[in-house]
Amino acid sequence: MNTASKLLSGFALAILAAAGVNAETYDGVSKVSSTKSRDAARVEGAAAARSGDQFGEVTGQGVVSVANSVDRASVRSQGVAAARSANPYAEGYGQGVTRVDSTVERSSVRVQARAAAHGDRLAL
Repeated sequence: MNTASKLLSGFALAILAAAGVNAETYDGVSKVSSTKSRDAARVEGAAAARSGDQFGEVTGQGVVSVANSVDRASVRSQGVAAARSANPYAEGYGQGVTRVDSTVERSSVRVQARAAAHGDRLAL
């Protein structure tokens, strides 16, 4: 039994050693071999940069104008009016000022709020 466990452990070590032999080698940085001069490459790069995105959906169309029937001043005035109006995404938009009918005195609520702000316990 003792020799069988030694044999099995030996086989396991041999398999692990054989698996570790497949390491990759480092060949260094690849050398770039080009037949173009720096000036020719620079000119070609500038032309490619000016040509735009060749893989875009509107390649070759240039600047596209959008047909619009509204003049600039009216769009601007609508934008100013929208910026000065209430926030339509707020929680209580369009409900106006909510009036609460309460029988509690305002001074007692104020005292409780100050006590809560200062961390005092209230005797309720």
